Amino acid sequence: MGIFERYLTLWVALCILAGVLLGNWVPGLFAQIAALELARVNLVVALFIWVMIYPMMVQIDFGAVRDVGKRPKGLLLTLVINWLIKPFTMAALGWLFFRVLFVDWIDPQSAGEYIAGMILLGVAPCTAMVFVWSQLTKGDPNYTLVQVSVNDLIMVFAFAPIAAFLLGVSDISVPWQTLLLSVVLYVVLPLGAGVWTRHRLERQGNGAALQQFIHRLKPWSILGLLATVVLLFGFQAQTILAQPQTIGLIAIPLLIQTYGIFALAYFAAWWMRLPHRIAAPACMIGTSNFFELAVAVAISLFGLHSGAALATVVGVLVEVPVMLSLVAFANRTRHWFGG
Repeated sequence: MGIFERYLTLWVALCILAGVLLGNWVPGLFAQIAALELARVNLVVALFIWVMIYPMMVQIDFGAVRDVGKRPKGLLLTLVINWLIKPFTMAALGWLFFRVLFVDWIDPQSAGEYIAGMILLGVAPCTAMVFVWSQLTKGDPNYTLVQVSVNDLIMVFAFAPIAAFLLGVSDISVPWQTLLLSVVLYVVLPLGAGVWTRHRLERQGNGAALQQFIHRLKPWSILGLLATVVLLFGFQAQTILAQPQTIGLIAIPLLIQTYGIFALAYFAAWWMRLPHRIAAPACMIGTSNFFELAVAVAISLFGLHSGAALATVVGVLVEVPVMLSLVAFANRTRHWFGG
């Protein structure tokens, strides 16, 4: 792992601090950036997210999908957690906390937006950081690649319908046109660009050109993430300083969801007798989120300064340290599994 990945928690924390400070020192600058929109899509945020997502998509090898049938149990676990359990538990926890338990502290409109942000996080399974979690748990890299590739294929078709259904159930108006545009902009197009790039590079030789290209792109992906964090916390800076308790309230159900989903997936992997090198990455994929997509869609649907955008940004804040704690737990319990 490079220095960016190894100390990612520190870089994210510093960027959060920088974003909050800059957002209060030069609010006019962030207001000007916020105004750079086209069809409700902020162009600067879109650029940073593309810088972040494109290198991840180049790593996806859809040729690996051919090997799905060889060891289906680990993939089945990931798909059940990601698409049949996680989105619905996230929506349920959002409703429970913001419509019932926190109802005296949060106004109804903000509560609905926080629920929307949580739903968007829950419907977006991890695409990129899972490669880091898999490496840290000594996971099978080829099988992890299969799991991520299949998840991305499903996300192209399932993200918008599930998100729209859960947002509708939560009485949140869903602008379908914006939702579909977001999926095309942040999933279909970068995925297509990544597949095309990978195909062109693989035709040049034995894979060395592809690996060199990925290696050169990797720092840009992390820089895109950090720039996005600075920007998003800058947009939300005044809200964060005026209502710091809101961050804590949003973090509570997100923490419960993350640890709860991991516990469920880890127990299921143990019960299914999966080897640890497959079980650990499968559980990490089911637990972590494609927060880049969730952030982008929340901004497109509800606006830069919305509660939905804030909730997805808190997801960024929570995810890295929480996932590192789960990596440590998975490594300490390796002896629970065979293989």
